Amino acid sequence: MSLDDRFYELVSALSGFYRTWVVFIGLELRFFTALRNAGADGMTADELAEWADCQPTPVAAWTRAAHAFELVSIGDGRVAVDEDVARVLLDEQRPEYLGGQFVSTIVASLDYEGLLDFFRTGVALDPRPARYRRAVERLTAQDIAVFFQEALGQLPDLVAGLSRGGRVVDIHCGAGRWLVAMARRFPELDLVGIEFESDTAERAVAKVAAAQLAGRIMIENRPVPAMGHEGEFDLAYLQYALHQLEEPVESLAAAWRSLRPGGRLLALDWCLPSTLEEDRTLLGELLWGIQIDELYAGSRLYTREGEADLFRQAGLAEPTLIDLPSGASLFLLHREG
Repeated sequence: MSLDDRFYELVSALSGFYRTWVVFIGLELRFFTALRNAGADGMTADELAEWADCQPTPVAAWTRAAHAFELVSIGDGRVAVDEDVARVLLDEQRPEYLGGQFVSTIVASLDYEGLLDFFRTGVALDPRPARYRRAVERLTAQDIAVFFQEALGQLPDLVAGLSRGGRVVDIHCGAGRWLVAMARRFPELDLVGIEFESDTAERAVAKVAAAQLAGRIMIENRPVPAMGHEGEFDLAYLQYALHQLEEPVESLAAAWRSLRPGGRLLALDWCLPSTLEEDRTLLGELLWGIQIDELYAGSRLYTREGEADLFRQAGLAEPTLIDLPSGASLFLLHREG
């Protein structure tokens, strides 16, 4: 690569920093939602400012920045958003959804004042502010879409079994989004969520109650290795969870013990590249960037091989690995009946 090419590549990276902030502002102030609802006719910058109850000068600057970054188009003074942009940023039910990723990335960066000290000392940020966990809950919407639209497509026998009913546990369940989605998709299921962070567990209880599913979903605030429920579940599920657990090996062992004969242990995760060649892919770039944030927070992502090794350390068999179209990895272990 020539010097000029390298220069413009790095300028593009710098521009991407500002593009991420423009997306974040558009999501948090619901500019993209308003523009999508306006359809092809769009809105003027002043109309958008009035709709969002914001000041016209920064909103006008945002529209021009969003236009520069090809997030919106402007014609005859009216701003419109392309439907594909809206789908990627707003539609939580799609595997391509990235709105939560933009929000969680910006919110995570608000804690980076101590990042250089972390590199020097190795002392992680502990605890992470509650705002970070709330942002991550929005990020998990993509994981849920990947589960329903990609993972379940690989497991038709599991779908058939869940349709008949049974008991399911979501380990490190966050605010309960997956549990609510599962309860609605499979009305014969009873579900339990295990969450070790008390404030997150409280939000999960509130979400379950708001969905009027408290009769079918129980949230328990306790450490995962001490979750109990031995021999009770047909499915134990971990979604983007193993790398965040302080005791992943003990947690896997507890999840395995919670299964009845014929049950399945299923972990959905985004794994680090295993090779230098994989590093230099778009997904590899993103995941190594996320890894710095995870280390700063006292957790870490694993490679596919590293995650499989956790199963071995827990005394379990080698899990089946399924690489999904989105780039996520699915680890499956079946308990013989």
